[in-house]
Amino acid sequence: MVSSAVSSALIKKLQWQCRRGMLELDVILSPFLEQYYQDLGENLQNSFEELLSEPDPDIYTWIMGFGACEKKELLPIIKEIRRKMKVA
Repeated sequence: MVSSAVSSALIKKLQWQCRRGMLELDVILSPFLEQYYQDLGENLQNSFEELLSEPDPDIYTWIMGFGACEKKELLPIIKEIRRKMKVA
Protein backbone atom coordinates (compact mmCIF):
# COMPACT_ATOMS: atom_id res chain seq x y z
CA MET A 1 0.00 0.00 0.00
CA VAL A 2 0.98 3.64 -0.05
CA SER A 3 3.64 4.73 2.41
CA SER A 4 2.85 7.53 4.81
CA ALA A 5 5.45 9.69 3.03
CA VAL A 6 3.28 9.78 -0.09
CA SER A 7 -0.09 11.44 0.39
CA SER A 8 -3.22 9.66 -0.74
CA ALA A 9 -4.27 12.81 -2.61
CA LEU A 10 -1.08 12.70 -4.66
CA ILE A 11 -1.53 8.98 -5.38
CA LYS A 12 -5.11 9.57 -6.54
CA LYS A 13 -3.91 12.38 -8.82
CA LEU A 14 -1.20 10.15 -10.26
CA GLN A 15 -3.62 7.25 -10.71
CA TRP A 16 -5.81 9.53 -12.79
CA GLN A 17 -2.82 10.77 -14.80
CA CYS A 18 -1.71 7.18 -15.48
CA ARG A 19 -5.01 6.61 -17.29
CA ARG A 20 -3.85 7.48 -20.76
CA GLY A 21 -5.35 7.54 -24.23
CA MET A 22 -3.27 4.51 -25.13
CA LEU A 23 -4.05 1.13 -23.58
CA GLU A 24 -0.39 0.19 -24.02
CA LEU A 25 0.58 2.94 -21.58
CA ASP A 26 -2.25 2.14 -19.16
CA VAL A 27 -0.94 -1.40 -18.69
CA ILE A 28 2.58 -0.12 -17.95
CA LEU A 29 2.13 3.13 -16.02
CA SER A 30 -0.69 2.19 -13.65
CA PRO A 31 0.95 -1.03 -12.41
CA PHE A 32 4.28 0.80 -12.10
CA LEU A 33 2.63 3.44 -9.93
CA GLU A 34 0.91 0.84 -7.74
CA GLN A 35 3.89 -1.48 -7.33
CA TYR A 36 6.97 0.73 -7.36
CA TYR A 37 6.28 4.47 -7.00
CA GLN A 38 6.27 4.53 -3.20
CA ASP A 39 9.74 2.96 -3.08
CA LEU A 40 11.32 5.41 -5.51
CA GLY A 41 13.55 8.18 -4.25
CA GLU A 42 12.21 11.71 -4.35
CA ASN A 43 14.05 12.56 -7.59
CA LEU A 44 12.56 9.58 -9.43
CA GLN A 45 9.11 10.30 -8.02
CA ASN A 46 9.37 13.87 -9.32
CA SER A 47 10.60 12.60 -12.68
CA PHE A 48 7.66 10.19 -12.89
CA GLU A 49 5.26 13.04 -12.25
CA GLU A 50 6.99 15.11 -14.94
CA LEU A 51 6.92 12.17 -17.38
CA LEU A 52 3.14 11.99 -17.01
CA SER A 53 2.87 15.54 -18.40
CA GLU A 54 4.36 14.43 -21.72
CA PRO A 55 2.27 13.40 -24.76
CA ASP A 56 1.30 9.74 -25.00
CA PRO A 57 3.15 9.02 -28.26
CA ASP A 58 6.39 10.36 -26.78
CA ILE A 59 6.05 8.38 -23.54
CA TYR A 60 5.28 5.22 -25.50
CA THR A 61 8.23 5.74 -27.84
CA TRP A 62 10.63 6.30 -24.95
CA ILE A 63 9.42 3.43 -22.76
CA MET A 64 9.35 0.96 -25.62
CA GLY A 65 12.81 2.06 -26.74
CA PHE A 66 11.71 3.12 -30.21
CA GLY A 67 13.29 6.53 -29.76
CA ALA A 68 15.44 8.45 -27.32
CA CYS A 69 14.12 11.07 -24.95
CA GLU A 70 15.98 14.36 -25.30
CA LYS A 71 15.00 15.45 -21.78
CA LYS A 72 17.92 14.17 -19.71
CA GLU A 73 16.00 14.58 -16.45
CA LEU A 74 13.49 11.94 -17.63
CA LEU A 75 16.04 9.31 -18.65
CA PRO A 76 16.45 7.74 -15.17
CA ILE A 77 12.70 7.21 -14.67
CA ILE A 78 12.28 5.84 -18.20
CA LYS A 79 15.10 3.39 -17.51
CA GLU A 80 13.53 2.44 -14.16
CA ILE A 81 10.10 1.84 -15.73
CA ARG A 82 11.66 -0.28 -18.48
CA ARG A 83 13.60 -2.32 -15.92
CA LYS A 84 10.80 -2.82 -13.39
CA MET A 85 8.12 -3.51 -15.97
CA LYS A 86 10.45 -5.73 -18.01
CA VAL A 87 9.96 -3.78 -21.22
CA ALA A 88 12.33 -5.23 -23.81
